[in-house]
Amino acid sequence: MSCNSCSTGKDGQPKGCKNNGTCGTDSCNKLTVFDWLANMSLPQGEEPFIGVEVRFKNGRKEYYRNTENLTLSIGDVVAVQAQSGHDIGMVTLTGELVRIQMKRKHVKIDDEENVLKIYRKASQRDIDIWSDARDKEEPMKVKARRFAIDLKLQMKISDIEYQGDASKATFYYTAEERVDFRELIKLFAKEFRTRIEMKQVGFRQEAARLGGIGSCGRELCCSTWLTDFRSVSTSAARYQQLSLNPLKLAGQCGKLKCCLNYELDSYLDALKSFPKTEVKLYTEKGTAVCQKTDIFGGFMWYAYEGEWMNWHKLTTDQANEIIGLNKKKQKVASLEEYASELIEDVKADFENVVGQDSLTRFDTPKRKPKRKPNKAKTNRPGQTNPNDDQGKSQDKPQEKSTQKRPPRTAQKKRRKPNPNPNPKKSNSDDAK
Repeated sequence: MSCNSCSTGKDGQPKGCKNNGTCGTDSCNKLTVFDWLANMSLPQGEEPFIGVEVRFKNGRKEYYRNTENLTLSIGDVVAVQAQSGHDIGMVTLTGELVRIQMKRKHVKIDDEENVLKIYRKASQRDIDIWSDARDKEEPMKVKARRFAIDLKLQMKISDIEYQGDASKATFYYTAEERVDFRELIKLFAKEFRTRIEMKQVGFRQEAARLGGIGSCGRELCCSTWLTDFRSVSTSAARYQQLSLNPLKLAGQCGKLKCCLNYELDSYLDALKSFPKTEVKLYTEKGTAVCQKTDIFGGFMWYAYEGEWMNWHKLTTDQANEIIGLNKKKQKVASLEEYASELIEDVKADFENVVGQDSLTRFDTPKRKPKRKPNKAKTNRPGQTNPNDDQGKSQDKPQEKSTQKRPPRTAQKKRRKPNPNPNPKKSNSDDAK
């Protein structure tokens, strides 16, 4: 569970982590190891391991020796030995798991030069000095970048980390070439009044320190769980039949994405049964060249030279069989004989790649709008609607209607309009 500073604030809006990753619960820390040996007691006569894992800013972890036999637990803030002065960090792991982690990373507990010791648990005064130094890092980074731009140095200052006692500031920067920053250090020492250390990091390490969201919609692997950076080449994209588009293959660090290596072994195992795409198939009809491969489906498409529009689908076994006959200097009649043996289901070409149903199966089908019928006018007795027999009159010649008209008495008599609306006045005029 998260600490109180990560809870929601006023009107349900999130506060965000006010501790900048230094909360006591250690819930917002990346690369956290769960101590599943914490509830287990040691065998009799065996002393607990003195190694302790301590975390600093941006997930940087170091190993220290607990020579004072302090009772430490995960989340304790401790003061540790540094090259000059002391530093403040947080305990992330204790006990036997630290021995396993140090063995995995080839760190020896007896190496006093690399494995320093823990002084004490941090006091309130140590924490206040540490927190004040952390608050100065962001405005310092803005000024440092401005100084580098004014000196026209081809470098980028990505982050600044203060030592726990505020006696030294480490500037992390990235650069493609060697940079002469002697004048820059003089400006930093004059402006910030502290000892300066410049440390160059790679572009992948910079992305791991800063973090972000990848094109897949998840947090960057290098900033969450990935610990080792293996080299990625364009051959990994070729084996997976990806388009060599640098805009799509590059990550936020500007290098090739680390996830290109995740499924590479599966593709290499599947390609062992495939013949090389450069090998041509020789038939009596002509020479065929490979145009496309379906790695997980086990199919290959070939086209005759000169007939590039007509592709013939073969399995890997059929292609290997034809290649074996060509090595014996034998030719098959044509590829159509092998392609006709494949029984293809038409619906299989329209299925999802992973065999799922259509994604539009729950959509309501579109219905054609119904045409409103023409409202027939109410006819008086003896009258006919001219639109009733309109369609019939176009197909058949008009015939004389033999239907008798109803008697005249059945029809309603219409009153003729009186031309003289005032009959009394007209009578009086006639009398005159």
